[in-house]
Amino acid sequence: MTGASARSVISARDLVKVYGEGDSAVAALRGVTLEIRAAEMVAVMGASGSGKSTLMNILGCLDRPNSGSYELEGQDVSRMTRDQLAAIRNPRIGFVFQNFNLLPRTSALENVELPMIYATGSGKLIAQRARRALERVGLADRAHHAPSQLSGGQQQRVAIARALVNEPALLLADEPTGNLDTTTSVEVMHVFRELNRSGMTILLITHEQDIARFAGRVIVLRDGRIVEDRPVAPQSAAALEGNAR
Repeated sequence: MTGASARSVISARDLVKVYGEGDSAVAALRGVTLEIRAAEMVAVMGASGSGKSTLMNILGCLDRPNSGSYELEGQDVSRMTRDQLAAIRNPRIGFVFQNFNLLPRTSALENVELPMIYATGSGKLIAQRARRALERVGLADRAHHAPSQLSGGQQQRVAIARALVNEPALLLADEPTGNLDTTTSVEVMHVFRELNRSGMTILLITHEQDIARFAGRVIVLRDGRIVEDRPVAPQSAAALEGNAR
């Protein structure tokens, strides 16, 4: 599904983001241009302050650039209001974070149902969709467990299921293995890989080289600019899996 014929999910041109004014102004992005096609899995890397978080916020429709353009599935979202961005973001983008962000007193199933809280349709249909999402991440048998009854890796898989439940065009994962040990990290990255193989477009923010190797492409940011954009050899990820077993 990748290649020249695949449609663009992300098309960004000359993104500039500056925080503050005058002498205190800080340029977080300095003319970033990138394109991510459907069914790609791309890792974005860079040191603290390189612009990773700012880029993710813009690509996730959480913020707007000062200049430049950003099209999500062909629609220019770079000049939309915050309300317009929210209307685009909720159905089209799924988010996975380092800290899982699960509600502690609700079951895995109820956590996955949360993005559909304002959706039309019966409660039974919503529950069915949430169960299907849990099945995709291998947790159908943990649907009624609270987060405290799940391991860290299982909690992250619930968070992935929650991000998937609205069938978004793009999955954004911000340091998704940051709170996990090596073995559990590999297990979670297997989930991302299988989702990608099924056609999901994934943008992964990470500072870990070993995790980035699970992607098919790595983009490196430094001082708000892209300094490297390269494919990842498949055998690198295979070697990592073998070493972690």
